[in-house]
Amino acid sequence: MGRSRLTPEREAELYAAVLDLLREVGYDALTMDAVATRTHASKATLYRQWQGKPELVAKALHHHKPVQVADIDTGSLRGDLHAMISRADDCEMERDCALLRGLARAAHDNPDLHQALRDLIVNPDISGMDAMLARAVERGEIPAGRPALAYVPHMLIGAFVAQQLIEDRPPNRAFLADYVDAVVLPALGV
Repeated sequence: MGRSRLTPEREAELYAAVLDLLREVGYDALTMDAVATRTHASKATLYRQWQGKPELVAKALHHHKPVQVADIDTGSLRGDLHAMISRADDCEMERDCALLRGLARAAHDNPDLHQALRDLIVNPDISGMDAMLARAVERGEIPAGRPALAYVPHMLIGAFVAQQLIEDRPPNRAFLADYVDAVVLPALGV
């Protein structure tokens, strides 16, 4: 089936509406009908562009991301990690933290959403992080056999989730930058 191409502006408008609806009603209550109504689009248009709700949600999140990990290369691992953090806005990070907690729960119960999130967000970020770490190894910043290399994504995601859980406040750039310097880099021997 051929897809008629939406303009980048219209696509961004649709994605913003999807994220707004997710924040308002959550994944389970989000419907293609609600997206169509909110965006003044037909359901046929939505289904021509996206296979269904899981893909639409994952692509909206991907489009909204402040940074693509694969695009970062400052010449040092510390610089790369801090660049990744500095491109996020604290207010958006707070909103996104709540949104991601809800989507994590929904993905647990919805294999299609889980797979769409892995395909469009998690796997590309892991690949980008692997490339970032490989460059650091090539530059001699990190010993190649360092066990913590396999756990950098886990550490970063853990920090993002843990501050809300432990301190009852959302993560922010200052916290994440300190975490990188105090935990991630020392674990890597940097």
